[in-house]
Amino acid sequence: MKLKIVKVDRLAEIPKYAHTNDAGLDLFSLEELEIPAGESKLIHTGISIELPQGTEAQIRPRSGLALKHQITVLNTPGTIDEGYRGEIGVILINHGKNSFKVTKGMKIAQMVIAPVIHVEVEEADNLSYTTRGVNGFGSTGVI
Repeated sequence: MKLKIVKVDRLAEIPKYAHTNDAGLDLFSLEELEIPAGESKLIHTGISIELPQGTEAQIRPRSGLALKHQITVLNTPGTIDEGYRGEIGVILINHGKNSFKVTKGMKIAQMVIAPVIHVEVEEADNLSYTTRGVNGFGSTGVI
């Protein structure tokens, strides 16, 4: 399966897997900027993609940035639909107490290509019975 990538900026880095069996391709920042504590910024990658038919791209946080700097993807996972051809941007938020510097070429997120299942939506008067039923948040306890 192929993922077509176009550099919309000549300085952009092509996404790549850090290790052979990784699920996510690393995405790189095209720019240098500061994200003050408690704020979010859109980071440009300088690339656009053409996804294989029947797939989506999910933009996910990098665990190292989250653990060490409290930087994460704000709308995680961000979804890139198969038909989108614009530049990929990543919304990062700084949950930390200190300003965070994003540098050019920094790994800022990961992109996972996943299959999409389309369903036929059907309005119903009721749903089938399950033992869980309508029990939601916290219904299974904390242990």
